[in-house]
Amino acid sequence: MEMEKEMSGRTVGEIMSKGVVCVQRRTLFKEIVHVLREYDITAVVVTDGLDRPVGVVSEADLMHKLAGPGRESGPSGIPTEGDEKSRGATAEELMTSPVLCAGPEWPLSWAAHVMETYRVKRLLVTGAQGELVGLVSRSDILQVFLRRDAEIKNEIVEEVLVKGLGEQPSTVSVEVLHGEVVLSGEVSSTVSISIIEHICRGIDGVVSVRSRLRCPDSPV
Repeated sequence: MEMEKEMSGRTVGEIMSKGVVCVQRRTLFKEIVHVLREYDITAVVVTDGLDRPVGVVSEADLMHKLAGPGRESGPSGIPTEGDEKSRGATAEELMTSPVLCAGPEWPLSWAAHVMETYRVKRLLVTGAQGELVGLVSRSDILQVFLRRDAEIKNEIVEEVLVKGLGEQPSTVSVEVLHGEVVLSGEVSSTVSISIIEHICRGIDGVVSVRSRLRCPDSPV
Protein backbone atom coordinates (compact mmCIF):
# COMPACT_ATOMS: atom_id res chain seq x y z
CA MET A 1 0.00 0.00 0.00
CA GLU A 2 1.46 3.36 -1.06
CA MET A 3 0.33 5.05 2.14
CA GLU A 4 2.33 2.58 4.24
CA LYS A 5 5.49 3.24 2.20
CA GLU A 6 5.16 6.98 2.75
CA MET A 7 4.63 6.54 6.49
CA SER A 8 7.49 4.10 7.06
CA GLY A 9 9.38 6.56 9.27
CA ARG A 10 12.99 7.60 9.28
CA THR A 11 15.73 5.65 7.57
CA VAL A 12 19.15 4.47 8.66
CA GLY A 13 20.80 7.22 6.61
CA GLU A 14 18.93 9.92 8.53
CA ILE A 15 20.14 8.87 11.99
CA MET A 16 23.51 7.19 11.35
CA SER A 17 26.79 8.55 12.66
CA LYS A 18 29.00 9.69 9.79
CA GLY A 19 32.32 10.21 11.53
CA VAL A 20 33.33 6.55 11.70
CA VAL A 21 36.87 5.91 12.95
CA CYS A 22 38.75 3.58 10.60
CA VAL A 23 42.13 1.89 10.30
CA GLN A 24 43.82 0.04 7.45
CA ARG A 25 44.59 -3.66 7.18
CA ARG A 26 48.25 -3.10 8.10
CA THR A 27 47.62 -0.86 11.12
CA LEU A 28 49.62 -2.25 14.04
CA PHE A 29 48.26 -3.51 17.37
CA LYS A 30 49.59 -0.61 19.44
CA GLU A 31 48.33 1.94 16.93
CA ILE A 32 44.85 0.47 17.25
CA VAL A 33 45.00 0.73 21.04
CA HIS A 34 46.04 4.40 20.72
CA VAL A 35 43.12 5.09 18.35
CA LEU A 36 40.60 3.50 20.72
CA ARG A 37 41.90 5.57 23.60
CA GLU A 38 42.14 8.81 21.62
CA TYR A 39 38.53 8.65 20.39
CA ASP A 40 37.17 6.95 23.53
CA ILE A 41 35.57 4.13 21.53
CA THR A 42 35.47 0.35 21.89
CA ALA A 43 35.98 -0.71 18.27
CA VAL A 44 37.38 0.49 14.95
CA VAL A 45 36.41 -0.40 11.39
CA VAL A 46 39.02 -1.89 9.07
CA THR A 47 38.72 -0.68 5.48
CA ASP A 48 40.44 -1.55 2.22
CA GLY A 49 41.93 0.83 -0.34
CA LEU A 50 38.46 1.69 -1.68
CA ASP A 51 37.04 2.58 1.76
CA ARG A 52 35.02 -0.62 1.86
CA PRO A 53 34.69 -2.22 5.32
CA VAL A 54 36.39 -5.59 5.58
CA GLY A 55 36.28 -6.13 9.34
CA VAL A 56 36.06 -4.68 12.83
CA VAL A 57 38.64 -4.74 15.61
CA SER A 58 37.09 -4.45 19.06
CA GLU A 59 38.52 -4.35 22.55
CA ALA A 60 37.50 -8.01 22.85
CA ASP A 61 39.66 -8.89 19.84
CA LEU A 62 42.62 -7.10 21.38
CA MET A 63 42.16 -8.79 24.76
CA HIS A 64 43.13 -12.12 23.21
CA LYS A 65 46.67 -10.79 23.23
CA LEU A 66 46.68 -10.79 27.04
CA ALA A 67 45.26 -14.31 27.20
CA GLY A 68 48.19 -15.52 25.12
CA PRO A 69 48.39 -18.44 22.66
CA GLY A 70 47.37 -21.88 23.83
CA ARG A 71 44.95 -20.82 26.56
CA GLU A 72 41.92 -21.07 24.27
CA SER A 73 42.90 -24.09 22.21
CA GLY A 74 40.13 -26.46 21.29
CA PRO A 75 40.06 -30.29 21.47
CA SER A 76 43.32 -32.03 20.55
CA GLY A 77 45.14 -28.72 20.74
CA ILE A 78 43.49 -27.33 17.59
CA PRO A 79 43.91 -23.50 17.64
CA THR A 80 40.69 -21.51 18.04
CA GLU A 81 39.96 -18.10 16.55
CA GLY A 82 40.97 -16.46 19.84
CA ASP A 83 44.19 -18.45 19.87
CA GLU A 84 45.01 -17.21 16.37
CA LYS A 85 44.20 -13.61 17.28
CA SER A 86 46.51 -13.75 20.29
CA ARG A 87 49.36 -14.00 17.78
CA GLY A 88 48.02 -11.19 15.58
CA ALA A 89 50.00 -7.99 15.11
CA THR A 90 47.99 -6.10 12.47
CA ALA A 91 44.35 -5.10 12.06
CA GLU A 92 43.86 -7.73 9.36
CA GLU A 93 45.06 -10.47 11.71
CA LEU A 94 43.04 -9.20 14.65
CA MET A 95 39.74 -8.20 13.06
CA THR A 96 36.42 -9.98 13.13
CA SER A 97 35.21 -10.57 9.58
CA PRO A 98 32.96 -10.47 7.62
CA VAL A 99 30.90 -7.57 8.94
CA LEU A 100 27.16 -6.93 8.88
CA CYS A 101 26.18 -3.90 6.82
CA ALA A 102 23.03 -1.89 6.20
CA GLY A 103 22.02 0.45 3.42
CA PRO A 104 21.24 4.12 4.17
CA GLU A 105 17.77 3.61 2.66
CA TRP A 106 16.84 0.88 5.16
CA PRO A 107 13.89 1.59 7.48
CA LEU A 108 14.94 1.54 11.12
CA SER A 109 12.78 -1.55 11.67
CA TRP A 110 14.97 -3.52 9.24
CA ALA A 111 18.15 -2.47 11.03
CA ALA A 112 16.65 -3.31 14.42
CA HIS A 113 15.59 -6.74 13.15
CA VAL A 114 19.09 -7.56 11.86
CA MET A 115 20.71 -6.39 15.12
CA GLU A 116 18.32 -8.53 17.16
CA THR A 117 18.70 -11.57 14.89
CA TYR A 118 22.51 -11.53 14.92
CA ARG A 119 22.80 -10.03 18.43
CA VAL A 120 25.08 -7.17 17.43
CA LYS A 121 25.20 -3.66 18.86
CA ARG A 122 25.86 -1.80 15.63
CA LEU A 123 25.72 -2.05 11.84
CA LEU A 124 28.07 -0.47 9.34
CA VAL A 125 26.31 1.53 6.63
CA THR A 126 27.58 1.23 3.07
CA GLY A 127 26.83 3.11 -0.14
CA ALA A 128 26.09 1.90 -3.66
CA GLN A 129 29.71 0.89 -4.31
CA GLY A 130 30.15 -0.82 -0.94
CA GLU A 131 32.00 2.15 0.52
CA LEU A 132 31.61 2.98 4.20
CA VAL A 133 29.31 5.97 4.72
CA GLY A 134 28.33 5.65 8.37
CA LEU A 135 27.43 3.55 11.36
CA VAL A 136 24.13 2.96 13.16
CA SER A 137 23.95 1.68 16.73
CA ARG A 138 21.25 0.46 19.07
CA SER A 139 21.29 3.80 20.89
CA ASP A 140 20.79 5.65 17.58
CA ILE A 141 17.66 3.63 16.85
CA LEU A 142 16.29 3.94 20.37
CA GLN A 143 16.44 7.74 20.11
CA VAL A 144 13.25 7.68 18.04
CA PHE A 145 11.39 6.83 21.24
CA LEU A 146 12.43 10.18 22.72
CA ARG A 147 10.07 11.86 20.28
CA ARG A 148 7.47 14.10 21.95
CA ASP A 149 3.89 12.87 22.28
CA ALA A 150 2.59 16.04 20.61
CA GLU A 151 4.70 15.36 17.50
CA ILE A 152 3.42 11.80 17.29
CA LYS A 153 -0.20 12.91 17.66
CA ASN A 154 0.22 15.60 15.02
CA GLU A 155 1.66 13.10 12.51
CA ILE A 156 -1.16 10.61 13.09
CA VAL A 157 -3.88 13.23 12.71
CA GLU A 158 -2.49 15.26 9.82
CA GLU A 159 -0.42 12.76 7.84
CA VAL A 160 -2.24 9.48 8.43
CA LEU A 161 -5.89 10.35 8.98
CA VAL A 162 -6.39 13.59 7.04
CA LYS A 163 -3.86 13.55 4.17
CA GLY A 164 -3.39 9.81 3.84
CA LEU A 165 -6.88 8.46 4.41
CA GLY A 166 -9.13 11.49 3.94
CA GLU A 167 -10.75 11.21 7.36
CA GLN A 168 -12.17 14.21 9.22
CA PRO A 169 -10.12 15.00 12.35
CA SER A 170 -13.32 15.72 14.28
CA THR A 171 -14.52 12.12 13.92
CA VAL A 172 -11.43 10.42 15.31
CA SER A 173 -9.88 11.09 18.71
CA VAL A 174 -6.11 10.54 19.04
CA GLU A 175 -4.49 10.51 22.46
CA VAL A 176 -0.77 9.91 22.99
CA LEU A 177 0.88 9.46 26.38
CA HIS A 178 4.51 8.30 26.72
CA GLY A 179 4.36 6.99 23.16
CA GLU A 180 1.24 4.90 23.79
CA VAL A 181 -1.49 5.74 21.26
CA VAL A 182 -5.22 5.43 21.88
CA LEU A 183 -7.54 5.78 18.88
CA SER A 184 -11.29 6.20 19.31
CA GLY A 185 -14.26 7.42 17.29
CA GLU A 186 -15.77 6.53 13.95
CA VAL A 187 -14.12 6.10 10.56
CA SER A 188 -15.71 5.83 7.12
CA SER A 189 -16.73 2.40 5.91
CA THR A 190 -14.13 2.55 3.12
CA VAL A 191 -11.23 2.63 5.58
CA SER A 192 -9.81 -0.50 7.18
CA ILE A 193 -9.35 -0.06 10.92
CA SER A 194 -6.60 -2.71 10.92
CA ILE A 195 -4.64 -0.72 8.32
CA ILE A 196 -4.88 2.46 10.43
CA GLU A 197 -3.57 0.55 13.45
CA HIS A 198 -0.76 -1.00 11.40
CA ILE A 199 0.38 2.36 9.99
CA CYS A 200 0.30 4.00 13.43
CA ARG A 201 2.47 1.25 14.91
CA GLY A 202 5.13 2.02 12.28
CA ILE A 203 5.39 5.71 13.18
CA ASP A 204 8.60 6.80 14.87
CA GLY A 205 8.25 6.97 18.63
CA VAL A 206 5.08 4.87 18.92
CA VAL A 207 5.36 2.28 21.69
CA SER A 208 1.90 0.71 21.39
CA VAL A 209 -1.49 1.29 19.75
CA ARG A 210 -4.86 0.67 21.38
CA SER A 211 -7.88 1.06 19.11
CA ARG A 212 -11.51 1.77 19.96
CA LEU A 213 -12.37 2.78 16.39
CA ARG A 214 -15.71 1.84 14.83
CA CYS A 215 -17.14 1.82 11.32
CA PRO A 216 -20.65 3.24 10.74
CA ASP A 217 -22.07 -0.16 9.86
CA SER A 218 -20.32 -2.06 12.65
CA PRO A 219 -22.38 -3.26 15.65
CA VAL A 220 -22.28 -0.99 18.71
